[in-house]
Amino acid sequence: MLFLFRSLMTLLHLGALALATGAALAALVAQGGVFSDRLDVLTHFAPVWLTLAIAALGLWILAGGRQPFAPTPVMAAIAILASGALIVPEFLRPSGGPPPAAGETLKIVQFNLWGRGENPDRAVKWILAQDADILVFQEAFARSGGVARALSSQYPYHVTCAEPYPCSTMILSRQRPVKKRNLGGNTPYVLSGAEATFATPQGEFSVIGVHFTWPIPAGPQQQQTLRLARVVAEHPRQTTIVSGDFNSTPWSFSLRRQDQMLGLIRRTSGQATWPATAVSRWKIRPPLPFLAIDQVYAGSDWKTVSVTRGPKLGSDHYPIVTVLRR
Repeated sequence: MLFLFRSLMTLLHLGALALATGAALAALVAQGGVFSDRLDVLTHFAPVWLTLAIAALGLWILAGGRQPFAPTPVMAAIAILASGALIVPEFLRPSGGPPPAAGETLKIVQFNLWGRGENPDRAVKWILAQDADILVFQEAFARSGGVARALSSQYPYHVTCAEPYPCSTMILSRQRPVKKRNLGGNTPYVLSGAEATFATPQGEFSVIGVHFTWPIPAGPQQQQTLRLARVVAEHPRQTTIVSGDFNSTPWSFSLRRQDQMLGLIRRTSGQATWPATAVSRWKIRPPLPFLAIDQVYAGSDWKTVSVTRGPKLGSDHYPIVTVLRR
């Protein structure tokens, strides 16, 4: 019995060391994302490396670890520091200042509906309850396409990314846009986006909705950022709003560079929106979302009233509800 116990403790020690070492290596290599888009892919998973490091420490303590400078706690500490160096700056960014007590208020729902969305009726009910001014959707096709159709009586104005043809990135609004434009199609190397400009007593403002490709392989996503930056530059930056599924997290160097290029203030602050359902062919269901890939930007004239994450609605993404005021 004693032999079995010692063998179990040894396995726990080895498992903890393997977890800590793997997390430390991944978090350290991810720092290379500052100069390499390929290495930058690892930055998106900084919360995973952090969680693995903490789990490794827990296993090490469970196995009877007590020496603070043993290999396992040292590697775990490296992983925690390196992951923290990626994550912490997101929560130290300036917010753009408090909103005015009164003024023009705009409510936006950002939501990737997912082509295989499981509960469109529930999604429609929740969206209507938000009473938003503007809806920005991605993957509004197949089963999820029924959501946009079901909302058409309340949101009669649609702009898609490839009008007049069906396209899965769209902007829905109660108010008729004074200008509208599609920005491309659905292929990974083209910016899947739509643009609508609205006129109010406070002046015009433009909303741009986008859906970026995955960060793998490196390159296409960064090209989409360059295209989006050119589109944004055509509008007054003080009033322009950009909302979308960027498939990019705020701890990545790619998104940080995008923040600078767009010249807008990103109003989302690390709200994890993926996954909201089981993922992969093995139907793995993570207990919590861990990728903050849905983002909302707005120009300096807009102040943030609130940014909140919605509930599970049958998509693999959670929606984001942003309230702005100018």
